[in-house]
Amino acid sequence: MKISLDAEDRNTLQRWLNSRVVGPKQKLRAKIILMTAEGRPTEELMSLLKVSNPTLNLWRKRYLECGITGLIKGKTRTPGIPPLSQDKIQEILTLTMTGKPVAATHWSCRTMARQVGVSRMSVNRIWREHKLKPHRVKGFKVSNDPLFAEKLRDVIGLYLDPPEKAIVFSVDEKSQIQALDRTQPGLPIKPGKAGTMTHDYKRHGTTTLFAALNVHEGTVIGECLPNHRNDEFLKFLKKLDTQTDKTLDVHLIVDNYATHKHPNVKDWLAKHPRFHLHFTPTSASWVNLVERFFRDITEEQIRRGVFRSVNELEAAIKQYLEHRNANPKPYKWTATPEAILAKVNKAKEKLGTLH
Repeated sequence: MKISLDAEDRNTLQRWLNSRVVGPKQKLRAKIILMTAEGRPTEELMSLLKVSNPTLNLWRKRYLECGITGLIKGKTRTPGIPPLSQDKIQEILTLTMTGKPVAATHWSCRTMARQVGVSRMSVNRIWREHKLKPHRVKGFKVSNDPLFAEKLRDVIGLYLDPPEKAIVFSVDEKSQIQALDRTQPGLPIKPGKAGTMTHDYKRHGTTTLFAALNVHEGTVIGECLPNHRNDEFLKFLKKLDTQTDKTLDVHLIVDNYATHKHPNVKDWLAKHPRFHLHFTPTSASWVNLVERFFRDITEEQIRRGVFRSVNELEAAIKQYLEHRNANPKPYKWTATPEAILAKVNKAKEKLGTLH
C-alpha cells in the first residue's frame, strides 16, 4: 500500500514523535505512516514496530480515509445491543415503585427482566442508577399516643437539659435472655475463613436484666432477676435508692409496661418523693436510651456467647457491666423534639395519602 505525504502532514507526524504530550499509541501510528511513505516493505515494519500486518493496514486505511485526524483516536464502535429507550426505562421504574409480580411480594432483577423483556443486567443497572432496592424493606411504627408531643419533650428535655441536683436514669428490662449452649463446638476463625457456630442449640433457662443507664455519665446499674414483675421492679428501685446520693432527685425514663404502673410501684414512689417516673410515648421505645445499651450487650456479649447454665449467663452479663463501667462512655442524644415531630407529622401525612 502506497502513501504520499505532503509537507504539512509530514511535519505534524514528526512533531508527534518528538512530543512528550503525545501518547505511545499515537506515536506508533505516526511511525507506521511515515515509514510507509518512505517505501519500506511491510515485513520490515512488522519486525521493527512489533505489529501485525492487519494493524499496519488498519492505520494506513484510516489515514487515507480521514487524514491526520483519523490517527488521533480509534473509531467509536456502534454498540452490539441498542440502548434501552426512555419509555422502556420509565416502564421499569414505574413497575418497580407501583407494581409487584403476580406471585411474589416484590421484584427481583430476573422477574422484572422477564416482565418487560430486557436483560437482568439492564434492570440491575437502572435500579442502581436510580437507587432502587426492591429486595430491601425497613420496619417502622408511627406512635398514635395522643400525648406524644408532650411525653417526647419531657424525655428529650431530660437528655438535653437535665435538672440541677438530680440524676437521670434510662431504665428498662431485657427479659427472657436465654442461656444457650450449642449442640457442637464451633471452629475458630482462620485466615480466609470465618468462625463457625451451629444453628441449633440447647436451652438452659432464662434470666431478666434490669438496667438503669446513667444518661450523662454512661455507667449502668444492672441486676439479673428470674422474672420481670412488679416485685422485681420494686427490688430494682430499692437498689437504685441505696446506690444513689440521697440528696439528689432521681428521674427515671421508663416505657409503658404495666409493671411500671402497678399500684405497688405507685405506693413505693409516694413514699420516696425524690424518685420521678417519666414515661416514653407508646410505640416509641427508641426514645429510651437504654435500648441502645441493650443492643450493645446483645451484639458484644450475648448473641454469640455459649452458656451452659443461667449462672454462666449472669456472670457474663456482670463481667460486661463491670468492664463498661470501668471506662464509661455516654450515648449522646442530638435530635431536638421539633425535628422529631416534623418527621412524625410528615410520616402521618404520607400514611394518610395511602389510606
